[in-house]
Amino acid sequence: MNIVKTLAVAGVALLMSAPAAFAQNSHPMGFFVTSTGMGDGANLGGLAGADAHCGKLAAAAGSTGRTWRAYLSTQVEGKRGVSARDRIGPGPWYNANGELIASDLDQLHIMPNISARTAVDEKGNRVKGRGDKPNEHDMLTGTKADGTAYFPWEKGDKTCKSWTSNGEGSATVGHHDRHGGGNTSWNAAHNSRGCSQKALVGTGGAGLFYCFAAK
Repeated sequence: MNIVKTLAVAGVALLMSAPAAFAQNSHPMGFFVTSTGMGDGANLGGLAGADAHCGKLAAAAGSTGRTWRAYLSTQVEGKRGVSARDRIGPGPWYNANGELIASDLDQLHIMPNISARTAVDEKGNRVKGRGDKPNEHDMLTGTKADGTAYFPWEKGDKTCKSWTSNGEGSATVGHHDRHGGGNTSWNAAHNSRGCSQKALVGTGGAGLFYCFAAK
């Protein structure tokens, strides 16, 4: 009887855990924080270079058949640049651990499920944030809080010369852990001190950024 009872209890436990396991495995990864930067400050080789870095990391983590885009906006003299939100598809997006980040663009920019626990890298690992040494919670975005590019009349470099500078300029960054300086924005917390690797590290970053599956 003890053996029968043990098997019954084990069976119930398996059934109870099955939905959660199925939910996790049924959703392919569509969002991650880069586990490493590109090593040259905010010079990412423009949008094309950043996108390629996202694709490379995703492929190494076993993600196939998806088109990856870096969550980055650009600035163009005399007109509005490319907006990050227009590059990443309609959603939904799940992290590497199968957790829903946002169902669509509106949810992503109003109330996303982005925090230190959910904003993991392509392997599902936690990214260092406030309280860790070093703090690497600054995520390059170059975007306004709604995911759009800056207007031409909003003075100052916010994208490190559209992700081609490792020296002069500055970049808007977000906090993946939603902490620091009283600002909880995941995509528009403050501007960096500069575009070099040293400058990015100096404000709590490492040249990391967000990647989304556009398809």
